[in-house]
Amino acid sequence: MKKIRIQTIRKSIFLLLGIGIVVCAGVSFFNSRHLKEPVVLSPGITEVKTLGQYFPGIKGSINDSNVYIAEGKRPGGALLILGGTHPEEPAGRLAAWIFAENTLLEQGRLFIILSANRSASTVTRLGGAYPPDYTIPTNWGRQKFRMGDRWSNPLDQWPDPEVYIHFPSHQELAYVDIRNLNRAFPGRPNGTLTEKTCFAITQLIRKENIDIVVDLHEAELQYPVISTIVAHERGQDLAAMASMMISGTEDFQIGMENSPPELHGLSHREIGDHTKAISLLLESPEPMLDACRGRTNRKLLLEGKDSFLVKAYQHGLLFEKIDENGWPIEKRVGRHTSSLLQIAELWTAEHPDKGIIINHIPKYSEVIKNGVGAYLLNPAETSPERLEWE
Repeated sequence: MKKIRIQTIRKSIFLLLGIGIVVCAGVSFFNSRHLKEPVVLSPGITEVKTLGQYFPGIKGSINDSNVYIAEGKRPGGALLILGGTHPEEPAGRLAAWIFAENTLLEQGRLFIILSANRSASTVTRLGGAYPPDYTIPTNWGRQKFRMGDRWSNPLDQWPDPEVYIHFPSHQELAYVDIRNLNRAFPGRPNGTLTEKTCFAITQLIRKENIDIVVDLHEAELQYPVISTIVAHERGQDLAAMASMMISGTEDFQIGMENSPPELHGLSHREIGDHTKAISLLLESPEPMLDACRGRTNRKLLLEGKDSFLVKAYQHGLLFEKIDENGWPIEKRVGRHTSSLLQIAELWTAEHPDKGIIINHIPKYSEVIKNGVGAYLLNPAETSPERLEWE
């Protein structure tokens, strides 16, 4: 009897421990999925729409994301910035955030999406041990952001097929990429949530006569397409000139790659093929994505320092350099802000009647000096009508 009682107590303890773990995990998952991120609208933002206004088929869904619109004093061209295509690449979202909270437009129109795939921002990579969120220190406190994943949340789109057949090319892609926003362009109105999201973005580009689309990303240092501008053939001249100007005038180097014509689903390929817009994609280095990294935590995400990657670089295994200084978030965000400003400036010089002149946005050196948080505004000091939530 005593042995049976001990076994019962032991089983009860393990059961309670299991329930405790499930409850704690559930609370963490719930908080991550429902974390609200404040956006303090820049005085230059004149209107906020949603993707559902461009395609009703996505209206009311988790991916009915905000579209922040700034209009200049003078007519000109139109630029669309895509942040959050892959939310696990935070420099893209943060750079777009700086534009949404600081932009003053002198000419043209600017469209900003902070959460292109909002569903993907509500879950982290399964088995990746990613932190669910991270915080950026500011002059007024700390602002928390969702971390996110590369793919749409399985709670919003499931199951995956055995093979993903891309529409309309019919190219066979990895099954999981049916939830990858950067493998589902141009999208389709009767497709999955991810495909509908791409279709809504494509409709926005068509209806608003967007001239340039820039998709903001980060890449692992083991990936050859890194620290570069990937350009559709109609944007190759613009990208090549931007690469040369940035590398010659800024404190960082950026290359240029041509979009592969036979690799379908990516924004730089499909947006260029299916709309009149020039389509570009920017890649900055993110050590946390590398397979040979050390401990995966918020410190690695924000500081970008990892001794394992330094060793890999010393053995010639990486496509981008790394040393004990790492790749902090300021460098990665600053690369994007400077690159976007240079692209707009070059476009304006070539097309003055369709110019896009953007003011009050920090360049690389300023973000390095002041930090990302210096350009995030305090929601507590903002009137409700100038406050949005992601």
